[in-house]
Amino acid sequence: MNPVAYLGVDGGGTKTRFALIDGDGRLLGEAELGTTYHPHVGLDGVHAVLAEGVASVLGAADLTLADIGYAFFGLPAYGEDSRATAQLQACPAAVLGHHRYACDNDMVCGWAGSLACTDGINIVAGTGSIGYGQRRGIAARAGGWGEAFSDEGSAYWIAMRGLNAYSRMSDGRLPKGPLHAILNAHFQLDNDLDICAHVYGGKAYARGELAQLSCQVAEAARAGDAVAANIFRDAGQELARICDTLRLALRFEADEPVPVSWSGGAFNAGELLLAPLRDALSAASLHFDMRPPQHVPHYGAALYAAMLAHHPVHAAHGVSTAP
Repeated sequence: MNPVAYLGVDGGGTKTRFALIDGDGRLLGEAELGTTYHPHVGLDGVHAVLAEGVASVLGAADLTLADIGYAFFGLPAYGEDSRATAQLQACPAAVLGHHRYACDNDMVCGWAGSLACTDGINIVAGTGSIGYGQRRGIAARAGGWGEAFSDEGSAYWIAMRGLNAYSRMSDGRLPKGPLHAILNAHFQLDNDLDICAHVYGGKAYARGELAQLSCQVAEAARAGDAVAANIFRDAGQELARICDTLRLALRFEADEPVPVSWSGGAFNAGELLLAPLRDALSAASLHFDMRPPQHVPHYGAALYAAMLAHHPVHAAHGVSTAP
C-alpha cells in the first residue's frame, strides 16, 4: 500500500499553493495556481482551482485521492459570509471524494507555516491582511475585513496609499518624489491621468495585480521618497495593532513571551516593513518575540492537516522553509 499523505492548500487573493507531504514531513509534490478568492472567481472557480491543484500534486507523487489521509484547505474569505462559507466547506468533498479534511480561513496556513503549528501569533500581509494566533487551545483572529474598509498594512493597502500619493504629487498637493517617476515608468505613462485607465478602465488591474504595486512603493521608499517610506511606517504600526489585540484575546500573561511571525508578499519589502513593525511591537509590549517564519504557508497547511489527523509530523530537513 502507498503511505498515507497529508495535503495542505493555502488559498489567497492572488494565488493558491498546494503541498503534499508524507508521514515524515517529506514533500511529495507542490503546485501553484490562481486565486481561490470566491467573491472574484465564484464558487465554480474555486472548485476548478482546487481540483486542478490536487490532481497536480497527486500526479507528481504518483498517488491517488484515496492516499490522502487528511487535508486542510485554507481559503480566502472563509468565515466571512455564512452562506458562502457553507458552500466552501462542502467544496473539497467534491474534489477529494471523501470527508477527511477541514476548512478554515487561509490565515491559519500562515500561522501553521510560520510557527510550525505552535502557540503564538502570525500576521499576514499579502493581498489582504489579517492576524491569527493560537494559545493553549484558544484561537483568535483580528483585522482582515476586506479591502474596501480594512486590510490595513496589506500589499493592497500599501499600493492604494501609494496611488493616492501619486495623484497628489501629480496635481501639486504633494511635492514630486521618486514615487511619481517610478509609477510613470511602470505604467509607461505619457499622461499622468492615464493611470486611471489601469485602475478603473476596461482593462483595469485585478485586485491582486493592484496589490503588487506595493513593490513600486517599496522601490520609491528605497530611492529616498519620504512619503513612500511613511506608508511602510504606517503599515507596520497597523500590523502591530493587530498583534497586540491578539495578545490580549489569547490571554497571554503580562510577563509571558508572545511569539510573533509573519507571512505574505508585503513582507518582501524586508526591513522597510519589518523595522516599523518591530518598533511598534516593542512599544506595545516588551514581551513580543519576533521570529522569522519557519515554513511557507502551504507546507504549514500540510503540517496542520497531519496534526488534525492526530498524526503530527516534524518538517523534513531543508524542505519548504520560508524565505
